[in-house]
Order: sequence, then structure tokens, then C-alpha cells
Amino acid sequence: MRKNMNTAQSDLINSAEKICRTPCFKVELVKKLQGRLPSEERLEDALIVFTALSGRARIKILFALQEEQELCVCDVAHVIGTSIARASHDLQKLRDLKLVKFRKDGRRSYYSLRSQLPAKLIRTCFGK
Repeated sequence: MRKNMNTAQSDLINSAEKICRTPCFKVELVKKLQGRLPSEERLEDALIVFTALSGRARIKILFALQEEQELCVCDVAHVIGTSIARASHDLQKLRDLKLVKFRKDGRRSYYSLRSQLPAKLIRTCFGK
């Protein structure tokens, strides 16, 4: 059977057999899907966003910040219904993940989204 396959198909099947003993039935589709997979860098970016979305408070913060306006920690705490300390902790987590940026103005810290990727995901999930 393998004599009729081209080299790429044979290589694909050989590499898959190392992982899975079940034969690949849709070789062309599998190759096409493999070619569409995002780069490791883009996968890492997505992983960061999905990690951030693992907490309700952080989702609420990203939801609030999607309006493209910056909010101070106090305002974020009021929006999500939590203490300033809790809001600050979640904002720090989002900042560590490089999803939000901040600026200091005197004693206050203001936060905004670093990119529109989280906002797009929020809008996809909840609409606007």
C-alpha cells in the first residue's frame, strides 16, 4: 500500500505512527491542517491570553478595559465588585502576562489594554 504513496505522505504517516498506531485515513486533510497550525510564537501569545482568562475577576477586568479607556485600580475594584487589594493583585497578574499596561499619576496607577487581542476574545464571548 505504501508503494503508491508519495514521499511526503509516507513521511507524514511514519511520523504519526510514532505517536499513534492507528493509520491516518485522511492524509491530505491532515497535511493541510498541519500547515495551518499557528507558529510557536503565536501559540505562546494565545496561551498567555487563555491563562489570563482562567479567573472570573480577570475576565471582568478585561471586559471593563475593552472600551479602550484607562481605569485606575479603584475604578477597577468598583467595576468588578471587589477590594482594591484584590483588583490590584489581578491587575498585576495581567500586567505580568503583558496584557495590560499601566502608568503612574501621582499615587494612582492607571491601566489599559496593551493590545486588542483580549478585547476581541471578550467581544466574541459576550458581544458588546
